[in-house]
Amino acid sequence: MADKIELDAWKSTAPDTENAEVVNTLIKQFGLSTFTDAERKHFDNVLFRRGIVIAHRDFKLVEERIKQKKPFIQMTGVACSGPMHIGHKVDVDLFLYFKSLGAKSYFGVADIDGYVSRPDEKVGSLEKAKEIAVDNIADVLALGVDEKDIYVQSRKEQRYYEFTFELTKKFTFNTLFAIYGDDYSPGKNSANMLQYSDILHKQLKEFDGPMPSLTGIGVDQDPHARAVRDVATKLPYGLVPPSFIYFSFQPSLQLGKKMSSSDPASTIMLTDSPEEVKKKIANAYSGGKDTLAEHRKLGGNPDVDRAYQILRYHHPDDRLVEEVYRKFRSGEMASGELKKITTDFVSDYLKKHQEKRRKALKTAEKIVFG
Repeated sequence: MADKIELDAWKSTAPDTENAEVVNTLIKQFGLSTFTDAERKHFDNVLFRRGIVIAHRDFKLVEERIKQKKPFIQMTGVACSGPMHIGHKVDVDLFLYFKSLGAKSYFGVADIDGYVSRPDEKVGSLEKAKEIAVDNIADVLALGVDEKDIYVQSRKEQRYYEFTFELTKKFTFNTLFAIYGDDYSPGKNSANMLQYSDILHKQLKEFDGPMPSLTGIGVDQDPHARAVRDVATKLPYGLVPPSFIYFSFQPSLQLGKKMSSSDPASTIMLTDSPEEVKKKIANAYSGGKDTLAEHRKLGGNPDVDRAYQILRYHHPDDRLVEEVYRKFRSGEMASGELKKITTDFVSDYLKKHQEKRRKALKTAEKIVFG
C-alpha cells in the first residue's frame, strides 16, 4: 500500500475507494473529514447507510443550515462528453436527497466544458456537445431532477460569463500546472474556470447571495475542490468557501477500470436494452469461487462482486441488499443467482427509466435550444 496517492482529475483511472486502506490514506493525505456514526444515522439515506458517502470538506457548515432550517446552495452537474451510465445515478440520488432537505438546487449541464476539454474524436464541435446535452438532460429529468433546477452553460446569463473571466485573474499557470499536471491545456483551463464559476456564482448578490454551498464529487475530483475553495477566498464578494461531499466510485463491471461513457463494456448505460444488461452482468467480474461445490463450502466475496455492487449502490431495499450479502458470503447463494437478481432489478429499472426518458426528450431539447 502506497504512502501517497496521486490524484488526476482528468484521467480515466481512479483510486480504489472500495479499499478501506486507500480511503484512509486519501482522508489523511488530503485532509478530508469523516462522518460520525451519529451523522450517518441522522442522514437517513442509502448513500450514508451503506458507506457510499465516504468523506467531506466543511460539511458542518451545511449540516448547521439543515438543522436550523436555513437555506443553503447545492450544485452538481454532468459534463457533456457522452451518454450517461448507471454510475452517474449516484450523483443525482445525492442531489435529490439534499434538495429534500431544503437546498436551493442547481444542476449544471456543461456543454461548453464538454467541448473545450475533450478531444475532437470524442466531442468535435459545440453543436455535438449540445446534442449530447439533450440526451443527458433527458436522462436527468427521467432520474427525477426538476426542469426548473437545470441550466445549460451555453445559455447562461451575462453575469455568469463575466464572473468566469474574473476567476481567471486569480490563478497563475504555475499554480494550475501544480494542481493538474503537465498535460494541462488552454481547453482544460477554460473548462476548470467554468466549473469554478458553476460552483460559486450562485453566491453572488445577483443570485442567492453568500451562503454555505455543497457539491457532491468523486474523490478523484478533489484537485478541483481544493482550487475552487482557495479562489473563493480571493474574491471581493464575501463568498463562503464551498463544502464538498465525497462518494466512493461504483466499481467498473471489470477489474482495473473506471466506469466511463467512452467504454460501454465498463458499465450499464442508461439506454441499454434488457439483452445488453443481461450480457454485461453475465460477463461482470464475480466474487464467487471457481466451482459451485467450492462456493457452497467457502462462500463468495460480495465486496468485489460487481453484480452485488450494483445492488449496493442502487437497490432501494436495505433488507434485500443485506440478505444477498449474507447469503452470497456464506455460499448459500451462487453467483448465477446473484446475477439474475441484479439483472432483473436493472432491467426493470431501465425499462421504466427509458419510458420516462422518451417522454422527457422534447423538454430536454427546449432547455438546450430554447
